[in-house]
Order: sequence, then structure tokens, then C-alpha cells
Amino acid sequence: MFDYEACLQACARGDQRALRQLYEQDSSRLLGVALRIARDKSLAEDIVHDAFIKIWRGAGSFDPSRGSARGWVFSVTRHLALNVVRNHYREVPLGEEHEQVAATDTFEFSARAGQVHICLEQLDPARRTCILHAYVDGYSHSEIAQKLDTPLGTVKAWIKRSLAALRECMA
Repeated sequence: MFDYEACLQACARGDQRALRQLYEQDSSRLLGVALRIARDKSLAEDIVHDAFIKIWRGAGSFDPSRGSARGWVFSVTRHLALNVVRNHYREVPLGEEHEQVAATDTFEFSARAGQVHICLEQLDPARRTCILHAYVDGYSHSEIAQKLDTPLGTVKAWIKRSLAALRECMA
């Protein structure tokens, strides 16, 4: 029987053989998960590739008290696939008419971008860091909490209050 937890611990120590063993053990099943979500084979293959990178880099963050190691591996892949699909549907192809409108909006966008910077600078540094991790780096609230070694509820409250402060500042 494959020992997922020991494999993740080995990955956390930098053992590339462990990652290869994990890949051989579950890559086809993870591809199935990604394919069911993405409904595109090449996109699903990219998702699995990215998932293994994320698993490799994040193996040290696996906490056995929160669930099984195998479940964590599948969860990483599933969440990545959902995020890729979600982001893919947000993309909007632009036509020539948009290019003309975009040119006239450039000045307004630049002015608003400067305003966002000013408003961000007014936030407490820890709260600003949370906002940037969430909206620039794309981290989840729990990833931010872990990265900052701060309780999850605190991070959620900081982000909620900071967004309200940014809205007020931008108005």
C-alpha cells in the first residue's frame, strides 16, 4: 500500500524520487479529476503539471490532523482545476471596437491606478500585505494565514475591513 504521508514528507525534504513515485502512483487519476473539471485534455494535462509543482512546493504545509495525505493531493489538483476553469471563463475576447474605447479610457485607468496605490498606502502594513497576497498573488485566505502565521479569522477580518476602507477611499 502506498504511503502518501511519508511521500509528502519526503517531498518536503526535497526528495525528488518521492515526487516521481507520487506521480507514478496517481498522475492518471489526477488527470481524470482535472479532465472532468476542465473538459479539455491539454488543459487538464497543464493543470496536473501545475498541481505537481504546487504539491512539491507545498508538501511541507500538509497537516495530517486536517485530513489524509492522498485527499490533500487530490484537493490541490481539484482546487487548481476549478481556479483555472473559473479564470478561463472570465477571459473576454476583445474586438476592434474595444481597442478604440480602451484608448480613451487609458488616462482614466492610469488616474484610478494611482488612486488605488495611494489608498493601499493608507492601510496598515499587515492588512495591505493580506490584500496584495489575495488579489495580486492569488492566495486563498488560508494560504495567507499560514504564510503570515496569523489566525484565519483575523486574516478574513483584515481583508474584509481593508476592502471596505479601499472602497471608501476610492469613492
